[in-house]
Amino acid sequence: MIDEIVDNLVRIKQNFAKNYDGNAHIQEVIPLNSSKEFSIDEQDLAQLHTFAQKNPIYLNSFEKNILDIPCMVYEGDINDYWLNSIKHGSSCQPFYPTWIMSAYVMSLVAKKLGYLELVDIGSGDGRIAYCGKILDFDSHSIEIDDVLVNLQNTICSQTNQNFNPKCEDALEFEYSKLNLKKPVFFIGGLAQMGGDILATSIIKKINSITNLKMNTGIVFAGSDTKRQLSGNLSNGGWSSLIEENQLDVIDTVSLPTVWTFDQNVETPYIFTKFK
Repeated sequence: MIDEIVDNLVRIKQNFAKNYDGNAHIQEVIPLNSSKEFSIDEQDLAQLHTFAQKNPIYLNSFEKNILDIPCMVYEGDINDYWLNSIKHGSSCQPFYPTWIMSAYVMSLVAKKLGYLELVDIGSGDGRIAYCGKILDFDSHSIEIDDVLVNLQNTICSQTNQNFNPKCEDALEFEYSKLNLKKPVFFIGGLAQMGGDILATSIIKKINSITNLKMNTGIVFAGSDTKRQLSGNLSNGGWSSLIEENQLDVIDTVSLPTVWTFDQNVETPYIFTKFK
């Protein structure tokens, strides 16, 4: 089921991007209904639309049939949030979100793998943590930028979904306070843009908590575009860190993101666990 959703989401994104004639800063698509192409729980799907409708970064929406699938297109602007997010010295990447549908699919994969808690590191507007919450994870959202955390708090209030936003430096945060049992960590940041520093710090924190390591998953956002990578393309640029920290790759899912909208390749998300 998940593979079919991924394939159809990528098909819709590529067709939409090829034919898009708008001028919005960001744009993304969510199917209007559950269907054989998108076999998604109707309540979950409604919650994804609610996230977009209650999120101030989206300024416009309209219905559009894409490959004969009724969809809602959401257009928005993240410039002000992007500018604010780069002012922090330890920030590993400016605010550039994945698609809402992609966040949902990633959370579905994590649920299928049996994780109980979801920790979204460098969480932006909290969309991955939100998707974790609607899928019954114990969600936590760690974000250094106060403006983005205020945005997350607004979304929590407007959607009645509390995914526990925390305005914290992920490099310094004490994860033992979360009482994690079987968590999956999503690392916000490409390896070559400082994500490797963030990931290394998180792994050290995981190692410092007794008996947590063997029950923990880590998901990395990769890149398949050579212009963004100075070195190894394997595992989306994360191969060195994966080897150094004795991680096993258990799945890779390529999904649409804001930063690959104009590209023929999607963003690979690499799911790993400790050996």
